[in-house]
Amino acid sequence: MPPLRRAHVLTSEHVRVLWTITSRRSTARIRQHTACTMKRLASSFTEFQSSKRARIGSPGSHGSGEALGANWPAKKEEIEAARRLILECATAKSRTLIVPDKDADGLASGSILQRTLVLLGLPSSLIITHLVQRGNNIHDPSERTAMTKLSPSYVFVLDQGSRRSLPVVNIPNHRALIIDHHQVAEDEFPSGSQHVTACNFPPISTSALLTYLICRPLHPAIEQQCAWLAVLGTHGDLGTNFKWQPPFPDMGVVLKRYTRKRINDAVSLINAPRRTAAYNVHAAWEALTEAVSPVDLLANKALLAARVEVNAEVERCTHVPPKFSSDGRLAVLRMNSKAQVHPVIATRWAGHLKSARLEVVMAANEGYLEGNVNFSCRVAKCAKERSGGRREVNIIQLLNGIVKSAGDSSLRDRLGDSFARGHKEASGGIVPTKEFEELMALMEVGVGSRKKKDLTTPERRKENPITNYFLKKAGPRTD
Repeated sequence: MPPLRRAHVLTSEHVRVLWTITSRRSTARIRQHTACTMKRLASSFTEFQSSKRARIGSPGSHGSGEALGANWPAKKEEIEAARRLILECATAKSRTLIVPDKDADGLASGSILQRTLVLLGLPSSLIITHLVQRGNNIHDPSERTAMTKLSPSYVFVLDQGSRRSLPVVNIPNHRALIIDHHQVAEDEFPSGSQHVTACNFPPISTSALLTYLICRPLHPAIEQQCAWLAVLGTHGDLGTNFKWQPPFPDMGVVLKRYTRKRINDAVSLINAPRRTAAYNVHAAWEALTEAVSPVDLLANKALLAARVEVNAEVERCTHVPPKFSSDGRLAVLRMNSKAQVHPVIATRWAGHLKSARLEVVMAANEGYLEGNVNFSCRVAKCAKERSGGRREVNIIQLLNGIVKSAGDSSLRDRLGDSFARGHKEASGGIVPTKEFEELMALMEVGVGSRKKKDLTTPERRKENPITNYFLKKAGPRTD
């Protein structure tokens, strides 16, 4: 009888041998033992096949959040209400405004929704897009005025973050839907709007994936047209090496068709225009909405030129030395650039900088918006490794805790609504320069760093005999 393999695959040879043994030994005990063995092998084979199908399945074979749990990637009732509003919008044939964020996740979210509405029968001529201006957010009065002038009946805001505010547009009886995954309280949404948020249901979905899972059941062609956009947006936010494990849907077919490298290159290209000094987000949006697949983005001249410009500016700014807060928990890198390179530099340094107490790396850009400092924070890789996943670093809580410790209740208000926004592990903000300097003084940035001792002192000479040799030859420095 052939030996059983690790997977317990039940072959015809196993069946033949087992029944031969049974026929030759007619005792009831042997028959019973054989029957039990066959039952066990058959059960193992079934389980093996089921697990194999789960690993190798097509996009969505892990199931959507509804199949895996009542509230993933967001509340079921929020998802169902969002679907009803999207269908209502397509049927109404009214002027519709899409307001996506400027990064790969936000733009992919907007493109998924736009394609869904067209598939559902809404003429593309009725769909308009609003991209917020450099340094603004949708809650700024200027943006609200600009969106109101477009006279939409339906407004979809994607990946913009949210806060308690006036209605998205100053138009009676408009319908607004917020689709987002940034950290936010339950009541921090524009007045009169619906919302779907993934921020309270870990592992937290990206906005692109959330939009895709909302839209996918609405039309049979959405999976084919939009699955790659969901992957692109997710890799843009969660990293190019993100592993698609449950409860995230299985996107193996998409990754195999287009390859991870091509999709990641497309992420880099889509993110480039918003980082340039010209802030040309329109080029990224036009390229994405016209693309049939990520391959179409790889030869786009405008995207390629933007990436070259950004890479050069990142290289210029990335070598600034970090300074540490007095407690060693934060490292701050300061730069002056009209390009939005501070998030990239924060991410880079967070992956490489190591210190016994380091938790967060902050990159602060004094040149992006006049009179303000734009900063990005990332959790240091060494902090994650040090805790082994037992303790989560929450940047938003950390920053707000530092401000609260100042004893000046006005400081938090003066820092503004754009301070410490985003995610627990990737936060940032835009604050006035004066208040940012107060924050740096409060953290005592640079105060606790070690100062180099005078190499001519006897103590230092004793520590470093090689340096002492050259000092004896040259004599003490007099400069």
